[in-house]
Amino acid sequence: MPYRLVDQDDEHPAPGSPGSKQRRGRLPGRVARRGIAVLPTMFTLANLLCGFGSIFFASRMMSVEAPLPFGWSPLTMAAALVFLGLAMDGLDGRVAVLTDSVSDLGAQLDSMADMVTFGVAPAFMVIQLIGVGAPFVSELQPERAIMFERLAVVVACIYVACVALRLARFNIENTSATEGSHSLFKGLPSPGAAGTVASLILLHQSFLAHYPAEDLRVRAAAVAMVFISLLTALAMVSRFRYVHLMNRYVRGRAPFGTVAKAVIIALLLVVWLQPTLAAGFVVYALSAPMIWAYRRIIRHKHAPAVGHREPGNGAG
Repeated sequence: MPYRLVDQDDEHPAPGSPGSKQRRGRLPGRVARRGIAVLPTMFTLANLLCGFGSIFFASRMMSVEAPLPFGWSPLTMAAALVFLGLAMDGLDGRVAVLTDSVSDLGAQLDSMADMVTFGVAPAFMVIQLIGVGAPFVSELQPERAIMFERLAVVVACIYVACVALRLARFNIENTSATEGSHSLFKGLPSPGAAGTVASLILLHQSFLAHYPAEDLRVRAAAVAMVFISLLTALAMVSRFRYVHLMNRYVRGRAPFGTVAKAVIIALLLVVWLQPTLAAGFVVYALSAPMIWAYRRIIRHKHAPAVGHREPGNGAG
């Protein structure tokens, strides 16, 4: 979430000077000493570092000599860091509003952090999930496996490119910097896409605790992740309208039923963390296309037929 830039040179402008009316840089190209809001910046940088950590752990192999905490696999740790980045991304905007620190600088820094955590990291996790090595030069694998690995790399590139386009479009189409200035997103938000990919990878890694990696179901789930990441990439650059969940259901007062549903979801997260996360993000990713299709069907169903005459409107 963007936060305000403080220009130290313009804190005490001379009376009648342009700086007394406008606190930002007075001359184009002028290099000014600037200060930034510390607390929101720390949350944004924490989001960025979560993305870097996710890529780092996803690139590691499971080591018996140096096991990860809680017995997690490297991809589980990578996905968990994406969710930690999601939390940091939500907190930096909230803190920026509370501290009155909204600015264009914060928006640009936030987009850079989102590009890493919600763009590069999920795409890298997917190609690591299916074990892509060097698909464009390897001659030691069957031709079918090589072609699929090439497809996975291409899909990962598409995903990263779509995240960049999604963030750029959001920056130019949302001129208001206030956190509650919109209730709908145009296209699947990049945090929602990253959460969909990361939650499904978490679910896949939980399957590995009960089934061997060679199990057909586990391998099929890994293959499906390539196509799921492609669909989420296309959803990000689509024109589907997605609900801003925080602004719609969390802010202000909510009906009793909404609070009850939140309690049920919280309990499900405690009991079945991975399936609940995956189901929640998948439902959100599918919500806008399903609503669009439903409205199109209803509109077509109630549209009058060509040449149809309403009763009483005829000449006779």
